[in-house]
Amino acid sequence: MREDLNLVLAGFGGQGLLFAGKVTAYAGLMEGREISWLPSYGPEMRGGTANCSVCVSDEPIGSPLVLEPNALIAMNLPSYDKFIDTVKPGGVALVDSTMVEKKSERTDIKAFYVPATRLADEAGLKGLANIILLGKLWKEMGFCSPEALQKGLEKCIPASKAAMLELNRKALQIGMDQ
Repeated sequence: MREDLNLVLAGFGGQGLLFAGKVTAYAGLMEGREISWLPSYGPEMRGGTANCSVCVSDEPIGSPLVLEPNALIAMNLPSYDKFIDTVKPGGVALVDSTMVEKKSERTDIKAFYVPATRLADEAGLKGLANIILLGKLWKEMGFCSPEALQKGLEKCIPASKAAMLELNRKALQIGMDQ
């Protein structure tokens, strides 16, 4: 039985955080686990704040709201500032260091600074920094099988955007290689 995943993904609207959260939730679903996915938008969608709570568990989930995440993906400074101190001791924080120059002084969590936006741009994968960070999260926490993660991605990309599947797979791999 693996550890529950209580994940907060946070950043600006338009960075794909809700999509990355949905992929994570579907990956758990593909393994028959209990899941919740709770999006939260700021006043504007693109450019406003967006965050998302995802729970993946073998047990029923009491609340979809994640107040003490064991994993955080922060893609901008306001989100980093808001959520870094909420990560449970022993948890993991993934920070897009292209967008956030701060480093956490906490010694009770594992913090990883991945220049995800820069890596995405350099690889011709503009807009897929979210999936790079998801790949890194998978590498660090192994919250599902690799097959379930691929199936989650397939489930979230509509047939009308089938060409995006291979680009998302490349972005996942870049994250896993970090």
